[in-house]
Amino acid sequence: MAEWALVGAITVGAAALRLAHIGQVPPDPFYDAAVRSMTMSWHNFFFGAFEPGGSVSIDKPPVDLWLQVVSVKLFGFSSTTLKLPEALAGIASVPLLYVLVRRIWSAPAGIAAAAAMAVLPIEVITARSDTMDGVMMLVLVLALLAVVRAVETGRGAWLLAGAAALGVAFDVKLLESLVALPGIAAFAYVGMAGSRVRRLAQLGTAGVVYVAVALSWLTATLLFPAHERPYAIGSTNGSAWNAAFVFNGTDRLAGKSPEPGATVYEPGHRYPVATQAERDHIPIVPPSPTRLLARVGPLSGERLGLELLVALLLGIPALWWGARRVERRGGEPPDIDPPAAGGEGSSEPGAAHAGVPVDADARLRRRRAAAAGLSLWMLAGIVLFSHMVRLHPRYVEGFTPAVVAMLGIGLAWVTAPAGGYRRLALLAVTLAIVVYYSERLMYGISAEVWVTLLAALGAIAFALLARMPTASSGSRATLAQAGAIALTLVAVLAVPLKADLTAIRDRVSDAGLVGQLPGVQQRPLSAYLLAHQDGARYEVASESATAIGSLIVQDARPVLVLTTYDARVFTSVAKLKALIAKGEVRYAFLNTFCTREAQSVNPACSAPVRWVRAHGTDVSIKAGLSQGGLLYLLPGARP
Repeated sequence: MAEWALVGAITVGAAALRLAHIGQVPPDPFYDAAVRSMTMSWHNFFFGAFEPGGSVSIDKPPVDLWLQVVSVKLFGFSSTTLKLPEALAGIASVPLLYVLVRRIWSAPAGIAAAAAMAVLPIEVITARSDTMDGVMMLVLVLALLAVVRAVETGRGAWLLAGAAALGVAFDVKLLESLVALPGIAAFAYVGMAGSRVRRLAQLGTAGVVYVAVALSWLTATLLFPAHERPYAIGSTNGSAWNAAFVFNGTDRLAGKSPEPGATVYEPGHRYPVATQAERDHIPIVPPSPTRLLARVGPLSGERLGLELLVALLLGIPALWWGARRVERRGGEPPDIDPPAAGGEGSSEPGAAHAGVPVDADARLRRRRAAAAGLSLWMLAGIVLFSHMVRLHPRYVEGFTPAVVAMLGIGLAWVTAPAGGYRRLALLAVTLAIVVYYSERLMYGISAEVWVTLLAALGAIAFALLARMPTASSGSRATLAQAGAIALTLVAVLAVPLKADLTAIRDRVSDAGLVGQLPGVQQRPLSAYLLAHQDGARYEVASESATAIGSLIVQDARPVLVLTTYDARVFTSVAKLKALIAKGEVRYAFLNTFCTREAQSVNPACSAPVRWVRAHGTDVSIKAGLSQGGLLYLLPGARP
């Protein structure tokens, strides 16, 4: 009961970090425009239409946006309700990780993992943003939890449930979810009982379920006639399949299709680092083995690297050495605290009444499965995100559950009273590295560094106390271990917690501002267009699908898209002329200009945009905009 009270307190803290001033975090106009459009028809809802007319759709399956649609339908359309599903997903991941890690290792490990997830800055920031990565992360946790239950019970239904959850994770964030797939598959293969052939057959069946669920939405889109399917933004041919596997797959790995307006890190450039805000606005450093440990940028050591480093230093030795000790002893080593046999958290085959030991082979399989699965999951994430060319910080949600799980397991293992002095030495070395790294991240001695140093010294003292003969009784040793874990968490999480509070204060978002129009443009633009529609179907023609999201959010009117990503023409000059003649569109908003650089991928250089500028009437000043060359009355439309 005390354990759950502590987990409840940690969850409340996680909720406070994710919900505090969430409505003040800048929204993502691109996805928010889709949510606004999806509330207007079932067709738009199913396809994830970007604009109310349903002509184009977002570049991903709309599973996560469905949750946002439900949220805004229940509570009204606002910045807070748009982010609520993400925030709730981040909050729910905390107790679920406790349950998961407790089953794999022990209650202290589960509590430490829950605390690490509650404070992990990259997760806090993602959960406060209206993107889908936090929901995907929660589904990955559910997938692994189902596989753990399959290992415990031997029931294939749990394995199939885990495979289905992985399929849903794919539908939420596509290839980003695949970071977890090898590790969770390895966990199932190593942990399940039976012969190699039987386990491979079970995995094969689970693979069929995974593919069926993962491709369910993409396949369902093919049931509609081609003319009813919106053009998937980012694709080269309008297909949602192309957008999923090319634009969001191979192009991301290769660094193609850069975000509109994105900045790239320049090696050798002297970036200002005097304030936290200046450090956070430095672009992500180029691919390298130490990229995730960078001192600056939106994916700095404060936000991920510190917890990742501790997970590596302690988690891998804990998992692999712990599994070997189980094998050598033929049972559970004394420093690992499994759930009581036959009680809550123990449903392994052969588990008898309370007080009867659970089968040692099942425990051995579970430890081996954790060693193989979690290590592979985390290392796969490190390799991918260290070398991925086009990277957003939110992508690392694909492996954050493995990071915090290994951190929790490592802390419980290294502080165990029965661990001996070699583990104490490893704890001391790890905490020394944490103190040094924290000082580097803070650019000198700060209050957070002092907290880290003092907590580290206290943690070592408690761990030493737990190993002394005077603490030989179980209760004293347990209290000493609890103190060591608590102070180690303080040392490790002091700098990340400061990063959380800074992100909340500065209203940091990881969603981007694609399609955000300045207020001085959007207000007069909206007012003028609404007053001069003259029965037109489209409120305005936009030079790009990603340039006008915030106007769609505000006015909820159909928009005629002239080009999609990389200036691919969506509405030809001939089609535009026909729509003008029918009175379906009267104005075009062109908010960028054609330059000599990269003309082939600049929408302002496309044929329909050039035609509008050459033949349209500039009414920008008349509409109250601050400069000319933005709003045009289309040629042939009545003044």
